[in-house]
Amino acid sequence: MLSYFVKALEISKALGSDGKSVVIKGWTYRKRSSGGKTFVIVRDRTGTIQCIVDKSKVKENEWNEIEKAYLESSIILKGKVRKDERAPGGAEIDVEELRVVHNGEQFPITEYQSPEFLLDVRHLWLRSQKMIKAMEMRSYMFKYARKFLDGKGFYEITPPLLTKAGGETGANLFEVDYFGTKAFLTESSQLYAEAMIFALEKVYSFAPSYRAEKSRTTKHLTEYWHLEPEMAYFDNKRSMKLQEQLVSSIANNVVKNNEDELKFFGVEKDALAKIKPPFEKITYEKAIAILNEKGVINPETKQKKERLEWGADFGVEEERVLTEDKDKPIFVYNWPVEIKAFYMPLNKDGKTVACADMLAPKGHGEIIGGSERIWKLDQLTEKMNALGLNIDNYKWYVDLRKYGSVPHAGFGLGIERVIKWMLNLDHIRDAIPFPRLINRIEP
Repeated sequence: MLSYFVKALEISKALGSDGKSVVIKGWTYRKRSSGGKTFVIVRDRTGTIQCIVDKSKVKENEWNEIEKAYLESSIILKGKVRKDERAPGGAEIDVEELRVVHNGEQFPITEYQSPEFLLDVRHLWLRSQKMIKAMEMRSYMFKYARKFLDGKGFYEITPPLLTKAGGETGANLFEVDYFGTKAFLTESSQLYAEAMIFALEKVYSFAPSYRAEKSRTTKHLTEYWHLEPEMAYFDNKRSMKLQEQLVSSIANNVVKNNEDELKFFGVEKDALAKIKPPFEKITYEKAIAILNEKGVINPETKQKKERLEWGADFGVEEERVLTEDKDKPIFVYNWPVEIKAFYMPLNKDGKTVACADMLAPKGHGEIIGGSERIWKLDQLTEKMNALGLNIDNYKWYVDLRKYGSVPHAGFGLGIERVIKWMLNLDHIRDAIPFPRLINRIEP
């Protein structure tokens, strides 16, 4: 009997092992029987291969086991690889010995299930080819982002996720009871990253952030993974240049290393190969003019929205109109002071702040928000008082401006939005293993 711990070959390597005897471990992905033979497609993390079990060539108990095996039964098989262009993957295994490790129960997922049901059984749907490929790409993109920043001399930091102060406006926070004290799940690690630049100068955190926004769009999660670099002696212009390089590096690594995955998702690698600096940059004022010229449709009423005025924020439709004909991301910079966070410094015009949002092409929406930070004590406290913020909750943050403060900037990238865009996914929920949405907290 095959040992549970026998050394096995990955299926992707077995496919190219014509004429060799191999052992594989995996799960039954598809199965059918005909004329004393059972055809089992077995999957592991690297792919699938068809295995032919001939009743006359295996032991009786092994035949009985495979005949009773449900889909997603765990299995070990030994046999000889044979090239066959008709088979999935171009090769088959003629099975000589097998062991069903665990048969379990009949798998509840069949074809044509509703999205809600697949979310209910997310812990099982992660085994699907779509989700396996998406999770592989998620891991790769994490690595590509870290590799780029590490190569630029950044240090990765690990800020707390529980905090007394909000990073943006203080709104849309999840409140928690911290041993009798009111605390919040962080919506951004930026403030802590700012503290770290006085020690390490260029840092980044890659951690969850939480937004209690009651949004049901295809690009919103209440818990998402947030890549947040912070840099001493950077202004907004230099920060945007770094953002271009980061996003281009991720895209170029995907093109270079993940051609098979791109084919699986139907993404043309040439489209991602175009993602190179520089990106188009337009002011908020120009963006408003473009939107008013083209017109924006209200998705609920299907009617054209009224003319956008100064100070209007952009939603899904505005971002779509601005980027639907673009092949690369664009920046919208110098936003009105009244709709941006307290820590962003005023520009010389007195009405905009030194910030920028990066919007992905083809309507995939905002993927990065960044800005310079107010670095002078009097300007920061004046802004916070004007907004009615409780400075006591930010005492340590304000303290940073008292001891060797420097000009600095930073930004936050939502990795699930980048995955959604680069893989052209319909919904952001498929860019994360267990999505947290406005109506979903489990599994």
